[in-house]
Amino acid sequence: MKASFVDPAFLRALGPSGFTRQVERLAWHLGFSDVINIDGPYDQGGDLLAIRGGQRWVFQAKWKDSGAVPAAAIDEVINAKAFYKADHAVVVTNSRYGPQTRKRRDELAAVGIRVELWSGKELLDLYGDDRYSTPRLPARTLRPYQIKAFENVVEDIESSGRALLILATGLGKTMVGGEAIAKHLHRAPHAKILVVAPTKDLVEQLERALWSQLPKVVRTQLLTGETKPDDLRGVTCATIASALNFAKKGYRPELVMVDEAHHVGEDGQLSELLEILSESHQLGVTATPWRGDRFDIREAFGEPSFSLGIEDGMSLGYLAEVRYRLYADDIDWDFVQDTSEHSYTIKDLNAKLFLPERDEAIRDRLIDVWGRTLAPRAVVFCRTIEHAERLAEMLNQVPQWKGAEAVHARLDRRERQLRLMRFRNGDIPIITAVDILNEGVDIPDVNILCFARVTHSRRIFVQQLGRGLRLRPGKKHVEVLDFVSDIRRVAAILNMSQRIAADEIETLRLAERGTTFEFSDQRAESLMREWIRDAASLETALDEARLQFPDPEAFN
Repeated sequence: MKASFVDPAFLRALGPSGFTRQVERLAWHLGFSDVINIDGPYDQGGDLLAIRGGQRWVFQAKWKDSGAVPAAAIDEVINAKAFYKADHAVVVTNSRYGPQTRKRRDELAAVGIRVELWSGKELLDLYGDDRYSTPRLPARTLRPYQIKAFENVVEDIESSGRALLILATGLGKTMVGGEAIAKHLHRAPHAKILVVAPTKDLVEQLERALWSQLPKVVRTQLLTGETKPDDLRGVTCATIASALNFAKKGYRPELVMVDEAHHVGEDGQLSELLEILSESHQLGVTATPWRGDRFDIREAFGEPSFSLGIEDGMSLGYLAEVRYRLYADDIDWDFVQDTSEHSYTIKDLNAKLFLPERDEAIRDRLIDVWGRTLAPRAVVFCRTIEHAERLAEMLNQVPQWKGAEAVHARLDRRERQLRLMRFRNGDIPIITAVDILNEGVDIPDVNILCFARVTHSRRIFVQQLGRGLRLRPGKKHVEVLDFVSDIRRVAAILNMSQRIAADEIETLRLAERGTTFEFSDQRAESLMREWIRDAASLETALDEARLQFPDPEAFN
């Protein structure tokens, strides 16, 4: 029997955090659900939480280079069981247990406290017995457009060695990319595959996402600044800098998948990596192909093999309906009178046209929407960390939002993870965030999004909007409250509105879908529609672009 990701030598080489991740993967194959990795400082003695048969399990993962696990590990996992309110406790190791540890287990069992001990040998037994460990995780059925995207990607990779997949957030770009990787490995089981992403958090999430599409005989491992395995067989999920370092030393995978491929540019580490690995097949996947520097990512990956944006995803019914309301009540109308006489840059226009909205007004609008939304869950996107924390504190004073918290990059990784876990579990009803949720974070239960005084690029806007577009049972639509502070945002929404309206007229006349975009101030809508004549180009304009406006007197 050929062991794969629980092979003793492999687990020993991975180290403590790598070992915990392989136990996490095994748990899925053993039929556990909702497996969450909580490994880190102050983890209260638990490294993994999981559900099986409706009961919660907590695992303490003890990696050992050699020797036996001490009896103290049992007391640690008992503390974790109490802290996380678990029904079962397990100490799991790649090594073995000595007589004192087993004695301590038996003493506790005699008084009704049960702790299971899984040794490295038992991991091998569980992995190798198909009665307990499935060869593959349950397959997910591809939607028709995903099948077409997969076929096009594979065809382009095989014909030219390059492919580019553009799918809006929520439409399964990682799933399609994973299918392409699985097909490649089916043809070449011993091939080396590299998957790269900009951040460590994204890399870790990609590895987890790929487990559902790979047979258990295919190893996966991380390659980051903290984790540097010697054996890169199978699928290696890496940060760009770490992959570049290994590529310079001779690492040559047969296939490279670049997640968030819009990060490629004319220069930089990612472009250098792709140049060094030019003989490898290369697949770029992204939900937002636009870059601030106007570099065209088609120069790196070729013409898109398949593309499906937010508007088409909504029209086809694969993304949630949207009730989008723009609050342009804060327009400085005195300034409007002056605009036709000057050629303002977008930066100047945004600074002078939009007056800051008070946090109290944002809170009041949220309360109104919250009251008419079934099972509400909300994310409020803020401009700065300080604003996110201040707004979270204010929202926490509202009775139905007790426990509201901010999520941002200044928190350590474990605290961010715990806050997001509490949000997913429903313990936190509403979170405020800066840019930490833009890429790669799956929060499908969100049905209220609020853009609170946010100015940013089209790419970030679309990424943040995508946080609420994923479908789930019982979710009919997402409410969006946009306190606009950038005229490009208005252009993006007007353009999106026009495209969806045209699609609905042609294909959804009988579907009774309800995607809507509206201004809270009709006077502002009339003005903006006249001002923004070329919405498609304006929404990606740079701050230095200058605009010409008609006489606003026509709208008085």
